[in-house]
Amino acid sequence: MKKILGFLVSVVLVSLLCSCGKPKQTLHIYNWGDYMADSVIKQFEKEFNCKVKVDVFDSNEAMYAKLMAGAGGYDILVPSSYMTKLMYEQKMIKKLDMAKLPNVTANFDRSYENLMLDKTMEYSIPYFVSFTGIGYEPEKVKDFKPSWRMFEQADLKKRCSLLNDQREVLGCALLTLGYDANSVEPAQLDEAVKLAKTWKQNIAKFEVDDAKRALASGEFFLIQTYSGDMFQVIQEKPSIKFVIPEEGSTVTFDTFAITANSQNSDLAHEFINFMYRAEVAAENMDEIGYVTPNVAAAKLVSDEMKSNPVFNIPAEERARCTPLEDLGEKKDLYNQAWDKILEE
Repeated sequence: MKKILGFLVSVVLVSLLCSCGKPKQTLHIYNWGDYMADSVIKQFEKEFNCKVKVDVFDSNEAMYAKLMAGAGGYDILVPSSYMTKLMYEQKMIKKLDMAKLPNVTANFDRSYENLMLDKTMEYSIPYFVSFTGIGYEPEKVKDFKPSWRMFEQADLKKRCSLLNDQREVLGCALLTLGYDANSVEPAQLDEAVKLAKTWKQNIAKFEVDDAKRALASGEFFLIQTYSGDMFQVIQEKPSIKFVIPEEGSTVTFDTFAITANSQNSDLAHEFINFMYRAEVAAENMDEIGYVTPNVAAAKLVSDEMKSNPVFNIPAEERARCTPLEDLGEKKDLYNQAWDKILEE
């Protein structure tokens, strides 16, 4: 009897040791910093009995360069739409299986479709959407008009800022002149450079994060900024306003994409589908402060978020926005134009 009991105990112990030694599946995500709620990641890990490892990048170009240099092992990337398109064309990411993404099919807000580069969601799923516009303090800005020409207003000298981003500054200058935000016509770019230089004489600096803080503190009165950043500022200081200028502006989607060599493609699809679950998307939006185009989740976000004007940018303002596109070899024209703007 003792021998039998000893044998049974041994079998149980071996079984336990084998099960404990089996590693959990790990999903590797390459994302922007502070761009996903820890709570939803932990919920996914628990529900799907896996681990999620997140690495971060600070620009599309840095992410792309790292991957081109040979970095691998990622399952999900979160590039902006123009970069996602380029990566799909270069076979760095794969076509998605929409049959595995029923929450996306059911909950995606189709009113955003005309602003997307990948309108059929063949290779990318919108995560967060960001509109570029003007954030301003009405009490400090006289005779405000929803126009990029506000950056020429003399009484705002050194109290305003433009984004430290060549595509955003040149794109909005081109739109102000009546041209395409993605124009690669040298003569049009020369005009945009001249206009941007006029703006430069009036601004305090080209900036992103510091500018939104300066607007919130009262140091700046008017800035070129992103809708998601203004959502956070308006939460802190409700008097701040955000508008899409009448000349138009730019829009970018940060998107979920699955790498061509993903070792966990099924789990990657599960994660994207999970992030489009209404209650998950709502919790993530409340935490991060950006908007996911998810109609079901929009009904579940906090009252504080629903009341923020940036959460519901009017359709007529959204319609004035142009998606930024990858310029391929023509991007050197923008590098050269930006250098001219920055030179003394």
